[in-house]
Amino acid sequence: MGLVGSIGPDFDARFRTAMTRYGVDVLKAKPAHATGGFRLVYDVKGNRTLDVLGVADHLDVDDLPPACFEAKTLLIAPILQEVGLPLMKQLRAETDAPIFLDPQGLIREIDDDGRIRSVCDTDTAATLTSLVDVIKPNEHEARVLTGVESPYTAVRVLTEWGARISIVTLAERGSLVGKGHNFMRIPPYTTIDVDPTGAGDTYIGAFITKYLEGKSIFECGVFASAAASIKVEHSGPDFPLTYAEASRRMHQLLG
Repeated sequence: MGLVGSIGPDFDARFRTAMTRYGVDVLKAKPAHATGGFRLVYDVKGNRTLDVLGVADHLDVDDLPPACFEAKTLLIAPILQEVGLPLMKQLRAETDAPIFLDPQGLIREIDDDGRIRSVCDTDTAATLTSLVDVIKPNEHEARVLTGVESPYTAVRVLTEWGARISIVTLAERGSLVGKGHNFMRIPPYTTIDVDPTGAGDTYIGAFITKYLEGKSIFECGVFASAAASIKVEHSGPDFPLTYAEASRRMHQLLG
């Protein structure tokens, strides 16, 4: 696995050390004025507020190494507008590999208070969705993208816009996976929620793992749900996720 991103000098050395430990190749770390990041504040209901700490530079087509166009699959997952429509269109034009999109960073803007809000017009959302094979918003992001309240309807709208597979994650209620005119309800693995931040990233990474193994869409979703449950049990980005434990929880859900 390789990673392309934009990173400031404040975090570069620490970042490269961490990626080496995880066995991830840093294909491109575009020098930036600052590293993108947020301070997260949760309310009693679990809703989070994101205060902007840094904004990374934009990634252009020229920033993408050749390996991006030779990969078996691509995951686009910006946190705050590092990727835009031109780059997405270029990727779609130059690769036949499945493109997965976590759209959170494409629909975020900074308000006057330096906090994040989510906005997106439906024309832009439809264009983005038409360029990818799989799109995975959470329930709130799906509402922003499609303009509809029901996650079930949002799944249908996203597939109608051109995504071969649409996923809407529902936190402790599991997730919905749509393909064509059908959708599947993916059950959650019941656990104690300590820190939900990163659960969506874990979900899509695990989903891709099973997808590349050629498993059914339902099994991909259940494995992703099982893996995400491990993340929410731990605070911060370092947590004991193993293929074996995710598989055990998947089989428990399937059983």
